[in-house]
Amino acid sequence: MTFEGIHTPAITPHRADGSIDRDAFVAHLEWLMAQGVHGIINGGSTGEYYAQSMEERREMATLAREVTRGRCQLMVGTVAIRLQDSCAMAEHAARIGADAILVGSPPYAVPTEQENALNALAIDRAADLPIMLYNYPGRMGINMGEDFLNRVGRSRNFCAIKESSGDINRVHLLAREYPHIQMSCGMDDQALEFFAWGARSWVCGGSNFLPAEHIALYRACAVEGNFAKGRRIMSALMPLMRVLEQGGKFIQCIKHGVELAGGRAGPPRPPLRGLNKDDKRQLEQVVRVLKTTIAQIEAE
Repeated sequence: MTFEGIHTPAITPHRADGSIDRDAFVAHLEWLMAQGVHGIINGGSTGEYYAQSMEERREMATLAREVTRGRCQLMVGTVAIRLQDSCAMAEHAARIGADAILVGSPPYAVPTEQENALNALAIDRAADLPIMLYNYPGRMGINMGEDFLNRVGRSRNFCAIKESSGDINRVHLLAREYPHIQMSCGMDDQALEFFAWGARSWVCGGSNFLPAEHIALYRACAVEGNFAKGRRIMSALMPLMRVLEQGGKFIQCIKHGVELAGGRAGPPRPPLRGLNKDDKRQLEQVVRVLKTTIAQIEAE
């Protein structure tokens, strides 16, 4: 399976009481596809999977498949502390006809590379679907190192990796030593570097509300090979990257951004809380400037 373009880890809209707004979720996926994203991920951290029951996770994956079927790729997240839960999500993804699954390291447990590889291979057996690995040591506490990659590489299903370590040397390692594993950008402020090293896809939370601007960078770099244009677009996007990452308010910013774009997102589930007025104002200003700047670049 080939992963190409912008893959959006979709938010989960909530009502004021924290219940899932399924109508808003469907409307959001429809909007994303109309905007031209190439893939949708259900059950990623941007979708607040960690605050959902297993029943909710399965239900939302099914709903996402019903909406996206035949129109764009759907990847289902399987990350969980318990292997049984990850396997259950993998089995469900296969049952509903998902195109791929997202497999990360189990949070908190801090397994060895061998243990983590065995965990990933068990999830693979449960689904037998194409897999995008998710390397995010900042959240999971461990790195998917060379021993891990060599072990999981025994299965043809491990065909991509979302690299979110922030270590540019990992990009070099993956591009040079593991060219058979498609590299996907998972660190937004390094998107330009990922594309320069051959990445063809970008998993980006900001595309929940700025899909056109993220597609513009992908198109300039990966499709047109115009890195001079890409640098200008990336420069316009950088203030957004800083706002999204500051103070641990990534999901809160994404959800407010969706509402700025005219969608319904609602609040995050506890322990997270929505943005305050100052944070909202800052995000709104950044969005206004970057949209104007990138529109001008695209119009040239």
